[in-house]
Amino acid sequence: MRLPSLALAGLALAVPVSAAAQDPDAARLERARALLRRHPVLDGHNDVAWEIRRAPGAPRDVAAYDLRRRTPGHTDLARLREGGVGGQFWSAYVDAEARDTGWARMQLEQIDIVRRMVARYPEALALALTAADAERAMRAGRIASFIGMEGGHVLENSLGALRAYHALGARYLTLTHNTTLDWADAALGARRHGGLTPFGREVVREMNRLGMLVDLSHVSPETMHDALDVAQAPVIFSHSSARALVDHPRNVPDDVLARLAANGGVVLVTFVPAFVSAEVMRWEAARDAEAAAAATAGLDADATRRRLQDWEADHPRPEATLAQVADHIEHVRRVAGEDHVGLGGDFDGITTTPEGLRDVAGYPKLFAELLRRGWSEAALAKLASGNLLRALRGAEQVAARLQREREPSVATIEALDRR
Repeated sequence: MRLPSLALAGLALAVPVSAAAQDPDAARLERARALLRRHPVLDGHNDVAWEIRRAPGAPRDVAAYDLRRRTPGHTDLARLREGGVGGQFWSAYVDAEARDTGWARMQLEQIDIVRRMVARYPEALALALTAADAERAMRAGRIASFIGMEGGHVLENSLGALRAYHALGARYLTLTHNTTLDWADAALGARRHGGLTPFGREVVREMNRLGMLVDLSHVSPETMHDALDVAQAPVIFSHSSARALVDHPRNVPDDVLARLAANGGVVLVTFVPAFVSAEVMRWEAARDAEAAAAATAGLDADATRRRLQDWEADHPRPEATLAQVADHIEHVRRVAGEDHVGLGGDFDGITTTPEGLRDVAGYPKLFAELLRRGWSEAALAKLASGNLLRALRGAEQVAARLQREREPSVATIEALDRR
């Protein structure tokens, strides 16, 4: 029996409609979550190991900093799962100002923290040394866990030390942190060498022979170009954004981005507020100037703190946004190409985070924004992990060839740089 049209209309109204069907933003977020289940994020930089090292009351205690519970920082297992993270380079960072403690000692301790952390959660994390390891872990529903070293000062000018760190599992080295080395200029350090010295170029060559990714975040533009001149394998920027959008020394200039296609490298766009927002960068510079003025005035610590609190009350800190991060991703794609952009959040290495990207659970929101901007699933799969996995495989292939062609380098800084 055919129902009257009014009755049909009534039935239609009675059928529940999902929130996603009613709300385009919710629908895109659902699509983003589904996409990340198929193509999980492999993020290039997370500093939770440093948070473990300096945790109040229990420094270096991996068990006490329990990732099965909500942590005080940006990272724990539940939020990693919520964020669609299937792989992570855990940064084994060493403060370049801590030379008296012993850079090599601290580097070994940080690698040990990462390895103990991974071993403590076998149901969730798996140590990864190769791209194939990462893919196996992702298929098994575990987070592929790579070790990245942040700052070439820990080599103490020794290629033997570089090889030892690689043997312990390190798969990238950021050539400098914020301090210029004996062999490489840093973005925020003095320009002493005009880029890499001959020994610095030998470091890059030996990293290529080992299969360790050369990370150019933190280095000067001249060092970036010198490394690209030497490198036979893809390079990465583990946590940098686009300098054309925010003129911060830690970001990547367009002339460097334009060279990545030939190299095969990848810029892992970071979420550091001052790197993605010009307003935040200017605010931080003004606050630093106020702090310098307080120091020049000879104020004690309490007076300096009050002065800065008053200044901040009069000048509220602006917020970076998820949309600005998406702008940087799109700029890198436009200049370097779709195959040369990824993600390096720097969670737990920063105190403030962009609106919408408060912690590691935020990646689906970023992918939803890119879906809104018209990105295809294929392009988003490359952004999530495909491009970085390709760079890893490229480095492994170059290493296999170079190890057949030459022995480990026995060069010294004294011989190459005539010191």
